[in-house]
Amino acid sequence: MNVVIDAARRAAAAGEVPVAAAVIDADGQIIVVAENRMTRDAKATSHAELLALQAAMTITGKSRLDGYDLWVTLEPCAMCAGAIAHARIRRLYFAASDPKGGAVESGVRFFDSPTCHHKPDIYGGIQAAAAQHLLTGFFAARR
Repeated sequence: MNVVIDAARRAAAAGEVPVAAAVIDADGQIIVVAENRMTRDAKATSHAELLALQAAMTITGKSRLDGYDLWVTLEPCAMCAGAIAHARIRRLYFAASDPKGGAVESGVRFFDSPTCHHKPDIYGGIQAAAAQHLLTGFFAARR
């Protein structure tokens, strides 16, 4: 999670919401780290999770990431949760909860839906305070 939190700091320094994600293989090796790029790319879909999943699929040459894990600094939104399910991520680890936009343990609880075809193992709250501190500081500076 330290690597992902460092990437979130880089996102904040670039003016992005400080969220980052990493895809890890079954041996614990980092395949890719991505950070939010919504402002820089001028795309609402440039969330760290989507960018990490897309890059990992390109790197591995696979359309599914069975056996891979995703580490994220913030609870994924519904869009990202859908992508996680479609990618067949084995385990999802996230730091801070997102009561407003999260869709894993908050909001719609995407993976608990009977129509969700794949549910990863979910581990939330890992270094939550560090990730929350980044987010709080980022938004306080903009108010």
